[in-house]
Amino acid sequence: MVHIREEGKFNDNAYLLDAEFLKTEKTFGIYVIENDGMRMMIDAGEALSVRKIIKKLKAFDIYPVHKILLTHVHWDHVQGVPKIKRLMKEVDIELLAHENGIKPLKNPTRLNEFFGYHIDPIEDVTTLKQDDIIDLNGLELKVHEFFGHTPDSIAIQDMKNRIIYVGDAILDKIDKETFVPVLFGCDFDEETLLETYQKLRNLKDELDAIAVAHYGVWKGDDFEKFLNEMEDLHFKAKNLLIQSYNENPSVEYITKEYHDKLIPNSEIFSLEHLMGLQWNIEQHIDTLKEKGYIE
Repeated sequence: MVHIREEGKFNDNAYLLDAEFLKTEKTFGIYVIENDGMRMMIDAGEALSVRKIIKKLKAFDIYPVHKILLTHVHWDHVQGVPKIKRLMKEVDIELLAHENGIKPLKNPTRLNEFFGYHIDPIEDVTTLKQDDIIDLNGLELKVHEFFGHTPDSIAIQDMKNRIIYVGDAILDKIDKETFVPVLFGCDFDEETLLETYQKLRNLKDELDAIAVAHYGVWKGDDFEKFLNEMEDLHFKAKNLLIQSYNENPSVEYITKEYHDKLIPNSEIFSLEHLMGLQWNIEQHIDTLKEKGYIE
């Protein structure tokens, strides 16, 4: 049973950094893949975390980075890009994202309005699609289209180290007792998400581990369990959210129901510390409304 949550190097080529989403530890993993002097960071985090991320890059001697790959265009994954580029002046950072993400990166107004957070327009992005290969001085990383959470979500498969980096495309599993579904955003599509679950399962024989943005690396039996329970956890969460909303639309009520019935032993969201979970629940409710599951 292995869940890698601590910062630092965890395989021959990769590091985990805690970006501390909304100032909460062990909630947002930034991954840096390095080979022969070339470094790629997966996602950029929120602008609030950028100086902390740069400090940690320097502490682990993986500064600067040469590429930033955006797993999808939601604000918490891309907001930090302009600030990182401004502070990391010594390199011309190459940005990479799926081709479906280029339009909302250039014009993020719709996403800004939905989420209530601000993203500056981002241009000059190298586009990616299914089966593209990112070459880090001989380390080949394969791109997979893992749509559903968003129509531009991508995963990166490191064939050498038998790991896949999935961003938010599958499930947010923050610790062994805490999960939230990826029911976020105006472009969420459940049917496509279920297809992505099967795509991931089809790669099982090529993988030993999965790295999720929220949070950490799951290996061994924990990886097997992750693959086996994806659909079950998604529908448990979705159905409870809908049922609780229909009983009482108060976000405080829904949050407590989610905690008590699905994650009562959560390490991060205890009864005394539910604000982070409540933030997630608010996003879920907005998405369920947008998609017509509730009124």
